[in-house]
Amino acid sequence: MDEFLATFETFFNNAVFYYALFVMSSYVVLALLSAVEMNGYMKKNSYVSYREILVSPLAPPVSILAPAYNEEATIVENIRSLLSLHYGNYEVVIINDGSKDSTFQKIFDFYQLERVDFAVDYQIPCNEIRGVYKSKLPSFAKLTVVDKVNGGKSDALNAGINVSSKDLILCIDVDCIVQEDAILKLAKPYLEEKHKVIATGGVVRIANSCKVEDGKLVEVNMPRNIWPRFQVLEYIRAFLMGRMAWSRLNGLLIISGAMGLFDKKVVIEVGGYDDNTVGEDMELVVRMRRFMHEQDRRYTVVYIPDPLCWTEAPADLEILGRQRNRWTRGTIETLLKHKDLFLNPRYGVLGMLSYPYWLFFEWLAPIIEFFGLSVFIILALTGHINWEFSSILIAMVYFFSVALSTVAVLFEEMSYQQYTKGKDVIKLLLAAFLEPLFYHPLTVYWAIKGNIHKFTGKNAWGVMTRKGFANNNSSPLKDQTTT
Repeated sequence: MDEFLATFETFFNNAVFYYALFVMSSYVVLALLSAVEMNGYMKKNSYVSYREILVSPLAPPVSILAPAYNEEATIVENIRSLLSLHYGNYEVVIINDGSKDSTFQKIFDFYQLERVDFAVDYQIPCNEIRGVYKSKLPSFAKLTVVDKVNGGKSDALNAGINVSSKDLILCIDVDCIVQEDAILKLAKPYLEEKHKVIATGGVVRIANSCKVEDGKLVEVNMPRNIWPRFQVLEYIRAFLMGRMAWSRLNGLLIISGAMGLFDKKVVIEVGGYDDNTVGEDMELVVRMRRFMHEQDRRYTVVYIPDPLCWTEAPADLEILGRQRNRWTRGTIETLLKHKDLFLNPRYGVLGMLSYPYWLFFEWLAPIIEFFGLSVFIILALTGHINWEFSSILIAMVYFFSVALSTVAVLFEEMSYQQYTKGKDVIKLLLAAFLEPLFYHPLTVYWAIKGNIHKFTGKNAWGVMTRKGFANNNSSPLKDQTTT
């Protein structure tokens, strides 16, 4: 038995070492690619005048689709913010997804709506649309409001697509804070890329503790709560050091559900959003990409590193856990639905690189980590651990994690430098040292829980709450429940 455990210990140590080395090497490669892509983007756009796009007749027309569910507290201000974005040819389509509060009545009264005769072309299946409304006031001519039977976020977006009239659709969360020039920056690749652009997305930032007035961000602050602060660091890594690299490789698999600009024709061709998944944003992008491959049409998905959208991150561990649980289940659903992509050369980078990466590093990595920790504990309890080797390996992984986060902060400071106060940068760097010890183990736990829930049939979205940008009162989070 002792001989078996000794042999197993050697195998385990080698497996852990080479796996950790492989993971760290992949992160280094992605960081280098992101640095090259970021440098090229900054140089390319340093002389760009977005005013030319603003007044250009060639600028693609855009429909902003914003599902709303129980948003009575802020819906009027949110719509006003969307109507004030800097772009020429666009419309705002608000989809009231069967709200149980006074959301629709608030919109109806403030914007003086009236029902219009509108023959809805159900190009994508969705729940019944009860009515389409326009404002009587000329100043709100861009506003269209759809009232429909509740069906969840994906179903609401599909309804919005059926009603929209423009070539591109900007799908956003209605309670996000959108930068005034966001559409200009998202639409720019559609004018300049050599190949057909099917989707563009940008950086989503954390708005906790920031100062917001009339739906606009007026002062950026570091979150006072430690959990959103960890998420700031996490988002910077993911967006500036992850998605930038995948965009350069044309292998991006996800556009954030908070804000993404899509080619409407392609979205309709693939059947719109799938309302049977909780990861509708990732699943749609993957389906669009594989569709283009199967049609032998050259295309690209573009990532914009500019800060375009600010959202409130969960500050409560229970709520944060539900969010990460849902993200895990959404990833699993997408990967299983499109499992035939795995190492399939027909799909190029999508099948040979992007899909395997998400499989091994996004889905399976927490499982492997949890399994490895469990084996480590068993070996330690039975006295079959090489503590010198284990200590060196743990230290190597810890300091690599800190170094990676530090480089991410450097990326942030060398690019758009949203956190201009020295103390905020120091707080981020301190978070980098604490994250591997306190936050990362929780993300692994939530991922494991998400796997268990997925394969035991617990697929509910979950009840969640926000504190809001302007006050500390909790209000219902706008995610609908799905079963």
